This record gives sequence, C-alpha cells and structure tokens, in this order.
Amino acid sequence: MRYEKGHRDATRKRIIAVAAQQLRKDGVGASGVAGLMASAGLTHGGFYSHFPSKDALIEEALHEAIEQVKAWLGSVVESNEDKLEAVIRAYLSPYHRDNPENGCVAGALAPEIARHSPAVREMFTQSIIEHVDMVASLLPASATPEARRSVARAIIAGTTGMIQLARAVDDEELSDQILEDGIAACLSLARSIAA
Repeated sequence: MRYEKGHRDATRKRIIAVAAQQLRKDGVGASGVAGLMASAGLTHGGFYSHFPSKDALIEEALHEAIEQVKAWLGSVVESNEDKLEAVIRAYLSPYHRDNPENGCVAGALAPEIARHSPAVREMFTQSIIEHVDMVASLLPASATPEARRSVARAIIAGTTGMIQLARAVDDEELSDQILEDGIAACLSLARSIAA
C-alpha cells in the first residue's frame, strides 16, 4: 500500500508526541512499545520501521517533552509581569500536579532518567542547565551571576521535589498544602537574594 508523501514523517512525529506524553504519565518502565504504538493508533509491528530501538524512541520523546516544557514556561514568562512568581506558581499548580503527561520531565521522570543511558542523561543535563539559566535570568540583576545560578538551582530542586511529593500523597488537602508551601518557600528564597 502506497502512502502520500510525508505520511512516514507524520506517523513518526505522532509516535514521538504520544510517547512524550505517555512516558511522563506512566513512566519509562511502564511504557512498552506495544502500548505506545497502540496509543498512537498503530500496530506494534510498524515500530521498527520508524525507530531502531525503544531507547531511540525514548530519547526522541524526552527531547520533545523537554521542548514542550520550554515552550510552556516561555509562554508563562512572556505573559506575566512578575515572571519568576508566575513560573513558580505555574509549576506548583494543581493543573501541573494533575496532568504530568503535559508537564515537566524532571518532575515526572528524574529518578528513571538517573538510571538511563548516557545520551538521555546528557540531554536531560543540558535541559537542566538551560532551565537554571532561565530562572537565574528572572532573579534580581543586583546579585552576582553565581548567586543567581545557585538560587535558581535551589528553586528548581525545590519545585521538582514539591511536585513529586504533591503527586505521591493520597490526601488532596495535604497535596494542595505541599504546593502552597512550595510556592511560599521558593518565593522566599528568590526574595532573599535581593536582600
């Protein structure tokens, strides 16, 4: 059966998009090739005509997820006056907590990435460096660049841990309180650099 030009590329992009969501929602270990292909509306047999291995798909899907998060946080920065507070509140929001498939790769997958291939870890590391630079750029310019990067790393670690805890507990009120406490702690840390 012959397909029109571009069908193969479109199919590949669909598989990557589905995998980018499913990996964040279910985790790398729980996301098998058959399930990913079924979610993309395709058969398991067609997988290897697009990717040489599951690891190759994971690498591309995580790259896609990282790009989605950069776009999301970029739009938060662009559309708010208090940019850092908006980023922290968006990250530690009930929406982000309840929709990991659309959210941060670190918040959903950091423990699994730590045990993954060097190529995936290198890509993830680069994304964290870029995220640190973005958050540091939102901190007061009166502080030294290293002080801003240090606080940015602490904010990123804090927000990532808070979102993981908020997702893990089975008490919604406690989960909401973890998010609120995380926002307050990160904002306090950000304000301390200006003092």
